[in-house]
Amino acid sequence: MNALTLSPALGWPLGAAIAVVMLSFAVLAVAMHMRHRSRSDETLAACVRRAVLCLLVAVMALTPSTTTPITSHAVNTTDVVLAIDVTGSMGVKDAAYGPASGISRLDAAKQAANDLTASYPNSSFAALRFGVSGTLDVPLTPDTLAIRNWADTLAVEPTALSTGSRLDAPIDQLLLTAKSIRAEHPQDALVLYLITDGEQTSPKARRSYSSLRQYFDDAFTLGVGSTKGGRIPQTSTDPNASNGTPQWVIDPNTGQPGISVMDEKNLKDIADELGGQSIILGPGKTVAGHVSTKASRRWRMTDDAKQRERITPIVWPFAIAAAALLIWELGAWIVMSRRSL
Repeated sequence: MNALTLSPALGWPLGAAIAVVMLSFAVLAVAMHMRHRSRSDETLAACVRRAVLCLLVAVMALTPSTTTPITSHAVNTTDVVLAIDVTGSMGVKDAAYGPASGISRLDAAKQAANDLTASYPNSSFAALRFGVSGTLDVPLTPDTLAIRNWADTLAVEPTALSTGSRLDAPIDQLLLTAKSIRAEHPQDALVLYLITDGEQTSPKARRSYSSLRQYFDDAFTLGVGSTKGGRIPQTSTDPNASNGTPQWVIDPNTGQPGISVMDEKNLKDIADELGGQSIILGPGKTVAGHVSTKASRRWRMTDDAKQRERITPIVWPFAIAAAALLIWELGAWIVMSRRSL
């Protein structure tokens, strides 16, 4: 159902100011006519015409509009898949992201995910996390708020569930996700961002990411952490398990807290297998400016559950009336000018 509203095309401050000024002119025109009608040649019709003209301009400045509820909107045909590492090593606080430093690797990954939603406006996103295995948490959606909320709630997987960092953990889920997106939107540009510290501690050989190249048009590995490394905090599903005292993952070979370091070589190797590029995030270094050159410039219409309002200005009837009054005013002025000759 359509509803009437005011939506000034010039913005509320300027639109309201113009409306107030024109309303003042209308009142002034009537007041001057009433005050000087006995010694003025202005007719009542001319007074009404000029006052109404001022009122019409005031109404147009406020831009009367109709609002229509809609669920469809245009989206860019670029689909971005975010895959974020949540293994125990992502809790190490040796990361930096732009001006922030001394933050956990996962926190740096969260900031990168939020920035990517801003880097691809009006695009669609899918989000998955990987630790022991890969899990698709958010299917493809144009709702960037859902992606930001997902990123903000990510947590490092509990130490008790960890079986060692496996960089190939998300491959199967990425294959399923990419294949599904390709089947639904075969003409879209599909871009992957894999955010991890690149550490592989599992004794099993890592599987290659090359099987994903047939689906993704472009790919990036985003490295978080440092080559200096840091101790890995133990995590638990019980928030009171440590009683506020930090506990560290112990290296069974040394009996000392294990040190986790970012592995730039693994990040570069995975990027090469994907046919993309590796970017190391750190001090002053963010994902800003790293938008894929393969991003699409095409658009499509899509429906979602989120209802929006489309605002349609209806200024033209008032503009026609104002134009008619101006023509009348011009005609009256020409007539009066000839009488004065």
